[in-house]
Amino acid sequence: MQSFRTEIENPIVEKDIIELADKIAAFNNLQIDEEKFRSLRLARGVYGQRQQGVQMIRIKLPYGKVMSNQLRRISEVSDEYSRGRLHITTRQDIQIHYVDLQRTPELWAALERDDVTLREACGNVVRNVTASETAGIDINEPFDVSPYADALYKFFLRNPICQEMGRKFKVSFSSTDEDTGLSYLHDLGYIAKIENGVRGFKVMAAGGLGSQPRHAETLYEFLPSDKIIPLMEGVLRVFDRFGERKSRAKARMKFLLKDIGLEAFRNLIEEEQKAIEFKTVAIDVASYVTSKPVTIEAPEVEIKDQTAFDLWKSTNLIPQKQKGYVAIGIKVLLGDFYTDKARLLADLVETYAAGEVRLTLRQNIVIPFVKEDLVPLFYSELKKLEFVEAGYNKAVDITACPGTDTCNLGISSSTGIAKELEKVIAAEYPQYLKNEDLVIKISGCMNACGQHNMANIGFQGMTVRTPDKLVAPALQVLLGGGNFGNGNGAFADKVVKVPSKRGPEALRRIFNDFEANGNGQQFVTYYKEKGEKYFYDLLNDLQDVTNLTQEDFIDWGEEEKYVKAIGIGECAGVMIDLIATLFFESEEKIENANEAFENGVYSGAIYYAYQSLANSAKAMLLAAEKKTNTHASIISQFDEEFISTRKIDLGTSFTDMIYQINKFSPTKDFASKYIDNATIFLQKVRAYREAAITTKAL
Repeated sequence: MQSFRTEIENPIVEKDIIELADKIAAFNNLQIDEEKFRSLRLARGVYGQRQQGVQMIRIKLPYGKVMSNQLRRISEVSDEYSRGRLHITTRQDIQIHYVDLQRTPELWAALERDDVTLREACGNVVRNVTASETAGIDINEPFDVSPYADALYKFFLRNPICQEMGRKFKVSFSSTDEDTGLSYLHDLGYIAKIENGVRGFKVMAAGGLGSQPRHAETLYEFLPSDKIIPLMEGVLRVFDRFGERKSRAKARMKFLLKDIGLEAFRNLIEEEQKAIEFKTVAIDVASYVTSKPVTIEAPEVEIKDQTAFDLWKSTNLIPQKQKGYVAIGIKVLLGDFYTDKARLLADLVETYAAGEVRLTLRQNIVIPFVKEDLVPLFYSELKKLEFVEAGYNKAVDITACPGTDTCNLGISSSTGIAKELEKVIAAEYPQYLKNEDLVIKISGCMNACGQHNMANIGFQGMTVRTPDKLVAPALQVLLGGGNFGNGNGAFADKVVKVPSKRGPEALRRIFNDFEANGNGQQFVTYYKEKGEKYFYDLLNDLQDVTNLTQEDFIDWGEEEKYVKAIGIGECAGVMIDLIATLFFESEEKIENANEAFENGVYSGAIYYAYQSLANSAKAMLLAAEKKTNTHASIISQFDEEFISTRKIDLGTSFTDMIYQINKFSPTKDFASKYIDNATIFLQKVRAYREAAITTKAL
């Protein structure tokens, strides 16, 4: 571990990496339960793969911005610790696969040399903060949202209030009313606005995808920018306390808001305001470091195929608000590319642009700040990298999650069918090469990492069973989803379920019908006009499983007969319910509280103490065989089970003791008393537990 201490300059990061290494050692020595270890490593970007013995590493890249030196560093790490392949996710992260668990601390340390982190890329935390890939260059934006996304990301990274929530929490920023950040399907979505000369945001809350997609509700039509961080802190505190913890299927914020309603949710946020240290947080936009384009004379470049060049320009160039510059969109098939190309791309943008790239929500790459007279040069150089396929963000540009390639939850191949459908469109429907209307997305399971249920045309991995009980890979076909802008959107209807090998035929029928009868309408409008039953009838015969061939039992991209194999999902960490472990965690949280107190971070110290109190109470309720679905239910049940019955004497109710957290400001004096309460409470419940065990033994 000594090498981490000498190579990492940031002591907080160094501590993180050393802790991961120590926990891996403890896990190897059977000192940590597997479930507890899973929770810990997920919060550090280490995710189990479908393949045994290796991990997927998710690299957290806020709002998709990657500098050239960072791209080189990520490439170096992928070559050293993996197989040289990079995967862009639908949350603007990069994933590398097939990493040995034992080497993850040194991998993390290597990344941090260029300020790249794994921290909170997975697990029950605030995930990567995403934003419009054209932030800062969009011709329609009222202002650049990048500094605001950056400030919010930094404020909540390692923040005690969001380290062990019931589930993950996702945040987005949209530069314009076009809402390219997809605010309506996030836990919190911010859309840039200006009112009376004041910068601010429309705030959308509690949206989500998954098996039960929910449209976010408007929390505020306009919130000044200095309120976005305090608001999110209040929301996170409420979600942490009242959000479901036992059932993963109901543990997202969308279910909490659905259960209690928007007004009750607002009231709970208001009740947290006393506990929030900073009532306003002004974003220091002036200190935000923006990329500066280089000034270089355009070299002479010969374009050999002018037709191909003109087509590429018509589909892959993005206008910028900065005069004389454009951005270039690179279509990256399924978000996968290799480190040899990544290095050359880093060199190219450093020499001739602004030294940065943006990763997009559709798994592509954008190069901003390209001088207009350098476009031929970029085309020539990108062509050498096979990065000039026309159709950036068009119908032919299909989004897909990894599916059964590497994910534990994948049911059928999303990447295989995506490749096949792109071939169909390119060969049979070339007119869709410039079509921005049709958005096609594919997920390997219901969790919707490929965002299939918000697409115009979506496919979800499933299975079908024949009358003689044979299982074949299948696709749920969904139609009619779309982003309408300004926080408004529609989720797609589930229309039919077809064997996977009939996916291309389903797409052909949809396209052919739209071509014949669409009359120039947008697909979403046409679908709504015709209705779900119309498309069901159009595709219904493809559902027939009585006439499957041997080919239907082999998934796309595979050679062997399909076998349904689903592992344990790790999209959120699994909480340990072992009593001794919970008590141990309570001790750790009190240690963290005391450390934060000594550093003068009183708000953080108070929240660690709160977590210790809730943890200790949960341990006692589990010993009494009581359900512990939410922190709020833990608190009320503890009073019923132990205080009202006088089994434990606190001199007050547990409710009054723990809920001091939102009754007092986070002062030094209150923090000291609250930590003392947590310490005494842990001593009392432990003593009670030990006495009960002794009595039972006798």
